[in-house]
Amino acid sequence: MSGTGDTTDRAALIAALRAEVDGEIRFDAGSRGAYATDGSNYRQVPLGVVVPRTVEAGARAVSVCARFAAPVLSRGGGTSLAGQCTNTAVVIDWSKYCTDLITVDLYGHFGQGCVHTRIPFGLRTAEGVADFRRFLERAADLVTSYGGSLSGEHGDGQARGELLTRMFGERLVGAFGELKALFDPDDRMNPGKIVRPQPVDGQLRLGADWRPDTPATRFGFPDDEHSFTRAVLRCVGIGNCRSHSGGVMCPSYRATREEEHSTRGRARLLFEMLNGHADSAIRDGWRSTAVRDALDLCLACKGCKSDCPTGVDMATLKAEFLSHHYEGRPRPAAHYALGWLPLWARLSRLAPSLVNSALHAPGPARAGKLLAGVDGSRAAPVFAEESFVQWWRARADEPPDPADPRTVLLWPDTFTTYFHPAIGRSAVRVLADAGFRVAVPTRPVCCGLTWISTGQLDTAKRVLRRILDVLAPYLEAGTPVIGLEPSCTAVFRSDAPELLPDNQDVQRLAGQVRTFAEQLVHHAPDDWRPPALARQALVQTHCHQHAVLKDDADRALMRRAHLDADVLDEGCCGLAGNFGFERGHHEVSMTVAEQGVLPAVRGAAPDSLVLADGFSCRTQTEEGGTGRRALHLAEALALALDGNLPSDHPERLADRPSPPSRAARWATTAALPLGDDRRPAPGRRTRPAPAAAPRLRSPA
Repeated sequence: MSGTGDTTDRAALIAALRAEVDGEIRFDAGSRGAYATDGSNYRQVPLGVVVPRTVEAGARAVSVCARFAAPVLSRGGGTSLAGQCTNTAVVIDWSKYCTDLITVDLYGHFGQGCVHTRIPFGLRTAEGVADFRRFLERAADLVTSYGGSLSGEHGDGQARGELLTRMFGERLVGAFGELKALFDPDDRMNPGKIVRPQPVDGQLRLGADWRPDTPATRFGFPDDEHSFTRAVLRCVGIGNCRSHSGGVMCPSYRATREEEHSTRGRARLLFEMLNGHADSAIRDGWRSTAVRDALDLCLACKGCKSDCPTGVDMATLKAEFLSHHYEGRPRPAAHYALGWLPLWARLSRLAPSLVNSALHAPGPARAGKLLAGVDGSRAAPVFAEESFVQWWRARADEPPDPADPRTVLLWPDTFTTYFHPAIGRSAVRVLADAGFRVAVPTRPVCCGLTWISTGQLDTAKRVLRRILDVLAPYLEAGTPVIGLEPSCTAVFRSDAPELLPDNQDVQRLAGQVRTFAEQLVHHAPDDWRPPALARQALVQTHCHQHAVLKDDADRALMRRAHLDADVLDEGCCGLAGNFGFERGHHEVSMTVAEQGVLPAVRGAAPDSLVLADGFSCRTQTEEGGTGRRALHLAEALALALDGNLPSDHPERLADRPSPPSRAARWATTAALPLGDDRRPAPGRRTRPAPAAAPRLRSPA
């Protein structure tokens, strides 16, 4: 099908593939953009993608394409470094379903002088491209002059195809072409790579004709030359995000095995969105539904920020994209219900019992989730009767001097304050035991996390600027700011400096914020020792802590507390803040959790502690059918101050808000007009219209 622009042929090809091939047939812009390049410097937008469910289905796809004279490219992990896995062809991706190992033929290779290198040639200019070609030609001549080989473990592809005559000679390379012609007379099998190859400096991913858009952004991208484009270009296609175990990156890919749901696939789509080439697969910029859909299943776990060798931060790129995609138009309802959670949590103080009853009453709860864009399978978290800040105010203690070297400011994040205030009380107790004088802001504060994760970045900036006013005396005095919720603490150390890179108070805050464990391990008096827990602990590290804060201090503190800690290496818990609550995400959320974290918790010994500092991790543990409740490390240490913990399920001593009684739930149902069950008729899907933005001031 040389007529790749012939829509009739393309339509007929698609129809035939869908009719005859047992697999996923994708010719949409998102799929084509995600497969436009591999791990090399080359780029060619494919005609479409076929994901066969069986080997026989893949063979059938090749047969159908041959009937339409459509070029075909067989692709596995797409990590090739020589451009052999990118072509204007129908890509057959074997990596999702055809993964069984049938036989193993052992082989080995060894050599001297094998060079793996990444050289910044400057491939955006004609001079840089010329240097690139000149280097390859001289390297090829040098290697062959010593009787060496150009071919390596990553194949020849377009990077070396043109140079093979320097090693094999014209006659032998000509024989390669004759042999290929016997099996592929029309040159439809991955054309232009070895036989009659494209030039080594052709079809470059960048090139002297690459003219990307340079959009204004809300994040400053200080580590990427203040450029969204440069941040996207961090991805070079290595494919570590397609791993199946260990680390955190990339939970959505592990759940779906889809290229578009890997960090690399999303980076490729954002690259195409920049519209740098005339044939870019994504033509509608920030409004792209293809990019939006690919980012929708991104958990914003930030695992890629640490696990990716080049430090791609897809959570930040997603937030930036969402801020523009929904600019000037209604957002999904969940962005208001969950993105504005700190405000709704403050309003719950008016009548927390009534709010809890309404959120758990059969009729109102169902209707509320439908309107809020929350998945019906999720239970609403229970608000505490007394928040942490309310408890703190009732103490009426004289606030310590910010300049006192013993003073620490304990940050009252939304999750600790309104849902699990016992964690805050426990932290106060342990910090005081270590000799610190604790201060807590009593004015409403928030780090802006929920607005950041939903891409409401202008609001997030306003929230951050307001808290800087509250924190001013402590920032000026250099007072340590102690975070309990890892995701909120990570905002101060990472997201806030990227949103407000020129704000000196933000820079001060980033330098003064510490985790609970960091404060106790590195700054407690030399003669202080944590209370001994003397038992095993299963520990789930929050993804943002893994990516931004690290857990070295936590491990040291647990050792000092005589905890035999098994720190899980099972990836993300799957809830990931608002992600797991949003409608349409529950299945992926639970799939991620069941790949490691939940089975590990179920297998924990009854006398062991289950520790998780993140609210999401604790919630997923409790809702995941584990029969266990996870504690914050501060809670475990505070309980140990009172003596030995119970030998069986020690978490039962933890203080958690109780859900409303059955009587209270049904009384609320009877009292409210939403009590009647107006579910849609069977088989009919209901999709609420996007809600209008609330006309309320964001919390300070």
